[in-house]
Amino acid sequence: MTEQSTTEATNGTTILRPDHQAIVEMVAPKSSVLDLGCGTGELLLTLIKEKQIRGQGIEIDEQAIYKCVAKGLNVLQDDIDPGLSDYEDQSFNYVILNQSLQQIEHFETVLKDALRVGRKVIVGFPNFAYIRARVQLFFLGKAPVTPSLPYLWYDSPNLHFLSISDFRDYCWAQNVLIEKSVYIGKRGYVKHFPNLFANLGIFLISRQ
Repeated sequence: MTEQSTTEATNGTTILRPDHQAIVEMVAPKSSVLDLGCGTGELLLTLIKEKQIRGQGIEIDEQAIYKCVAKGLNVLQDDIDPGLSDYEDQSFNYVILNQSLQQIEHFETVLKDALRVGRKVIVGFPNFAYIRARVQLFFLGKAPVTPSLPYLWYDSPNLHFLSISDFRDYCWAQNVLIEKSVYIGKRGYVKHFPNLFANLGIFLISRQ
């Protein structure tokens, strides 16, 4: 991911991206965090500033890593798809997979390793069952393009098109505990029928 974490409001104050704000609220102060697929490091930098975390990132894109280094972040260049065999069990308080889990080939391998390495895991992903995606697919008969799924079908890095309900069912089947969930729509947090009205799902999960 290379999206910016923050924007500037008209009065000069900083506004976090909604998914980053939700993640910041889930992370305890002064904890250790491993951000998988950290992009240009905006989320890591925000967590360091706001929660005083000890953070490390992993990113495969070389240009993104240069931007992380320019921010003074500790980021390694690596491919997370084979797993996290170099890391010991529960070596971080949190492992973050925000907007990256749907882009990796070996979904289960990476998620299970994240749950091994982190005491808690934060997962964020676009909801493929979002109402705008459903409408486009039903009426246009074409692969949907939405703010959370902005790519054309032939140019998409996404390999897994999962919904909020899909992920909840997966966690139940794999004995993974959902400690907290936040659903984000066009106008903010979604409280009712998130599988229909939320375009992003953010989950705090752990092993039972």
